[in-house]
Amino acid sequence: MATMLDEGEASDSELIGLAKDGDRGAFGRLVERHYDFVYRVAYRWCGRKADAEDIAQEVCVRIGRAIRDYRGGGAFTTWLYALTLNAARDYARKSAREGAKVQAFGTHALIAGETPEEPDERAEALWGTVRRLPDKQRDAVLLVYGEGLSHAAAAEAMAISEATVSWHIHEAKKRLKVLMRSAGED
Repeated sequence: MATMLDEGEASDSELIGLAKDGDRGAFGRLVERHYDFVYRVAYRWCGRKADAEDIAQEVCVRIGRAIRDYRGGGAFTTWLYALTLNAARDYARKSAREGAKVQAFGTHALIAGETPEEPDERAEALWGTVRRLPDKQRDAVLLVYGEGLSHAAAAEAMAISEATVSWHIHEAKKRLKVLMRSAGED
């Protein structure tokens, strides 16, 4: 997927060469030039905006670590495509492991008697729906409403900004409203 360059603008190979030599500006221009490509590939792979953004960020980090080993045998975008798909697969495996941990914790809590014997059906339905939210929205809701943390404390726990936690909560509320209505809950 070739990009048309303005006259006087450095080519990918020039930027790669400079980035390999430690030129941060060249590295930044290279990443900026291809970020939309990486995001599109990630989004097509996972189908969720938040996950695609996380994957694209991970790819940017991986480019920084791997650029010195790039050999240039093929198109840069081919190498980038492979890097992006590997990051997406790693992200999916990580998400599956985290989901299994959450489920295992819930089972342990139930066995240990740390949950009420007869949970409120409406609350249980709501938390079941919360577990279906995208990972970051689910985490934000669990920390803020489940654990009673402030947005600032949740942000620290999630290693994101407070504004991002607020955004995840806002998006989660919108999504929960839709999911609960479709399940017949109001």
